[in-house]
Amino acid sequence: MILFRAFWVIDLLTAAVAAAFFVIGVADGSVSSFNIVLWLGLIAGVAIVVIGAKVLRNRDQLVAACALAALLAVPALLFALFFGVAIVSGVRWN
Repeated sequence: MILFRAFWVIDLLTAAVAAAFFVIGVADGSVSSFNIVLWLGLIAGVAIVVIGAKVLRNRDQLVAACALAALLAVPALLFALFFGVAIVSGVRWN
């Protein structure tokens, strides 16, 4: 139960970041008719994971819900860990 909640909160944060990048991209014009299909697929995929995990949890399928939530949460955690190491280490990455 705690693992699902942790994964789901990370999924929500990841969805918020993806939505923020989408809104910023629409505002500055970098999301255009050329790449809108890719963006909509990305937003839909994130939404399916977040909503699907919650639906599975509400149907008492905790293992499936944790597995689905982990699909988005684990890469997001690894990405955050990488950036944390890059920022804290002080190593020049160029």
